[in-house]
Amino acid sequence: MRISYLFLTILVLFFNCEVLFSQAKVPSFGKGIQVMAQDSTFSLKLGFRFQTLYQSSWNMKDDEFSSLEDHQSSTMIRRSRLKFSGWALSPKFTYKAELALSNRDNGGGDSDLYSNAANIILDASLKWNFYKGLSIWAGQGKMLGNRERVISSGNLQFVDRSRLNSRYTLDRDVGIMLLNKHKVGSNFIIEESVSVASGEGKNLTSANMGGRAYAAKVELYPFGAFSSKKGAYLGSAIKYEEEPKLAFAVAYEKNIKAGRTRGQKGSFLFDSNGDALGKDLSTLSIDMMFKFQNWSLMAEFADRRADGSPEVYDNETLVGTYYTGSGVNVALGYMFENNFELAMRWTDIKPEELVASPETQYTIGLSKYIVGHKLKVQTDLTYRAIETSEDDLFYRLQIDFHF
Repeated sequence: MRISYLFLTILVLFFNCEVLFSQAKVPSFGKGIQVMAQDSTFSLKLGFRFQTLYQSSWNMKDDEFSSLEDHQSSTMIRRSRLKFSGWALSPKFTYKAELALSNRDNGGGDSDLYSNAANIILDASLKWNFYKGLSIWAGQGKMLGNRERVISSGNLQFVDRSRLNSRYTLDRDVGIMLLNKHKVGSNFIIEESVSVASGEGKNLTSANMGGRAYAAKVELYPFGAFSSKKGAYLGSAIKYEEEPKLAFAVAYEKNIKAGRTRGQKGSFLFDSNGDALGKDLSTLSIDMMFKFQNWSLMAEFADRRADGSPEVYDNETLVGTYYTGSGVNVALGYMFENNFELAMRWTDIKPEELVASPETQYTIGLSKYIVGHKLKVQTDLTYRAIETSEDDLFYRLQIDFHF
């Protein structure tokens, strides 16, 4: 109910802003509602999106396709979000905010660590381009992790992200970054980034439980920039690339005394007295995005290790296990002339022996892009093979709308 009131309040304020603003325009569907202040010292872009998802799953008895059982299905609003972006005083000083409105999207609310409130705020950040290619970023947002996580959930090639992301992503956190972008020669682009963050994820209101998380990332564009601004972080060959385009990145994070089993995500670790427990976690991510004409190829490797055993004990009692190990994710897609895309994804997860069983997922997807990623219908089928249990089959169908 509170979220509904918030949404209505924002709309009322926006449509009664003639006193504050002199320009308001809607360039085209998918570009958001754009507003410029009378004195040109402030701009706002307002967007809204939601995803309606149907999903089914089956257990494969004796790993046979002819023996499907335990069928389950559900229909939900997977994501529903308000997005705000723009600049203040100068186009070099930008901001971004994103709010999660659906129940599936804003978990939390049952812990003092979040002041018993839902995780409504996803992004809330400022960025200042203070000198040439140098910028400083501060606030809450996505950290310097794997490529698939940085790609917006509204710009994905499949219905949702892979198992690699769910197990090894850095996700969102609160901190500060220094970013640099420059060219070598006429076409070769290099981006370097370093960050310091809380290491415990988004929206926590409690005191820091461990140390901080320190990260660095280097990304190379040997053939120059992609056709679209976010081409390296945009699923599928939405934009036709006349020439081959490649982005290659390496990122590393050290999370000191990580207070959660997956770094910025997962269960919190406490001893019997309620005091935080933790070990250092190291996460390495290597990935690439390649696009040429109708083809797109994304590949990722992730590796996470704890300082010593991944198990965490309070005296002789096991209180939690860090999700450590490695994973590989590869996605290949072909965009037809009618904006249908056929895509395939292979994901192989190899946790450490004490953590979980290895698993492999094979996904085939079919998407129809009506207005790019802003209005699309996506469906995919996934076969999951788990080493120590019976295999599973998953089917999903999703409609994505974004103005």
